[in-house]
Amino acid sequence: MTAAPAAFDPASATIVIVTFNRSHLLTGLLESITAMEPKPGHVVIVDNASSDDTTEVVESFRSRIGTEIVYRRLETNTGGSGGFSEGMRTAYELGSEWIWMMDDDVEVIPDGLAKMGKWAPRFKSIQGRRYDYDGSEFYWQYRIAERMGIPIPFAPSGFDSSGFKEMNSGCFEGMFIHRSIVKQIGLPDPRFFIYWDDQMYGWLASRKTTAVIVDEFVLRRTREIRQWDMGIRHMNASSNAYRFYIMRNRAYIKKYYRVHGVYNPVLFGLGTSMTFAKELIRLVFVERTIRGTSNLFRGLKEGGRLSRDRSWQPMAPLEA
Repeated sequence: MTAAPAAFDPASATIVIVTFNRSHLLTGLLESITAMEPKPGHVVIVDNASSDDTTEVVESFRSRIGTEIVYRRLETNTGGSGGFSEGMRTAYELGSEWIWMMDDDVEVIPDGLAKMGKWAPRFKSIQGRRYDYDGSEFYWQYRIAERMGIPIPFAPSGFDSSGFKEMNSGCFEGMFIHRSIVKQIGLPDPRFFIYWDDQMYGWLASRKTTAVIVDEFVLRRTREIRQWDMGIRHMNASSNAYRFYIMRNRAYIKKYYRVHGVYNPVLFGLGTSMTFAKELIRLVFVERTIRGTSNLFRGLKEGGRLSRDRSWQPMAPLEA
């Protein structure tokens, strides 16, 4: 007879937060954690070399957050990718069974951990839902067209009576992942710096386990972002840095795909072209400008150089 899955222990979970020069947002997130019931065993805060009062804010919460804070202040800004890689490494070394990733521009719903925990006996890579800044239900593109390496923007948003849908992607704004999966696929790749890193990590996780998004609202965004309302979906404003890394990091996706035997040059090239076109649309309709296109071309050029790097290796599993 197969033993029943073990019940979820909130103390076995660690929240990992990455922050950079946004102490006002971090304050809101930490305040929300003080109101959580139940609370996680640890809160790991990775500070990407902030120049504001982030350190002071963190210290002010130690005595009242209701759980242990582990603070890692990095010497340089490693981007979201580097921050989440360091945060997951720290949580893993703490012995955490579950690692819950989030940026500093969200708040946790008070019973968010309980909502995630009720799915923990069934799944090992779980994504919860999020309210947007205005209180609306945020739609996250939970599936990718694998061979093209891009999100499917109109994958069905509704849930059936099961309360979950299988996904083959990931988002570090709410990814809830078991240490056994981290052990198999390794840490998030810090070389991405920003963008595509969580999609890649979620895709790797989905190759090891049934990854799901569940119909549970557990986070709320606290930062307003300029958007183009497309009716069913929204398109957010971006930045020159994002435009560069969106195109450059296609080279890293290509390399991972080659390692895992799913790379198709025609379909992947189509995905890259569609990504470029999407960013042009974002510039014109969201940011009302065409300035910034040079960063897309710079990213493509740098991506070409990375593609020719024969010394590149994927992130190693932690099984050893």
